[in-house]
Amino acid sequence: MKEGKVLLGLRNGSHGAGEFGFPGGHLEYGESFEDCAVRETLEETGVEIENVRFLFLANVTKYAPKHYVHIGMVADWKAGEAQVMEEGREVDWKWYDLESVPEKLFYFAELSFVAWKEGRNYFDGE
Repeated sequence: MKEGKVLLGLRNGSHGAGEFGFPGGHLEYGESFEDCAVRETLEETGVEIENVRFLFLANVTKYAPKHYVHIGMVADWKAGEAQVMEEGREVDWKWYDLESVPEKLFYFAELSFVAWKEGRNYFDGE
């Protein structure tokens, strides 16, 4: 979050290509959820974040045969300008008003907005 806006990138790669999603990725062994969010955001966007907190948990089978347990986190911007740091993964990073995000959202991003707006923190078998 930065001044009421969220950071989204147009995905370019495996599942979700052509859809907008948040920075994120897989946990490293022994890494906390908060540390993962901080690391992935910096690695992918060059943006530093703080005040990282839990948003939701989802059991996602939508991308079969892959099965994901997704831990959605939310954080506040601390420093840095958003830029593509990992060539080939995202096309661009931009800040969007919460009420005017792109229509083509990556499924995990869709769940994030549902959790944020409705206060839901658990999605099972989505």
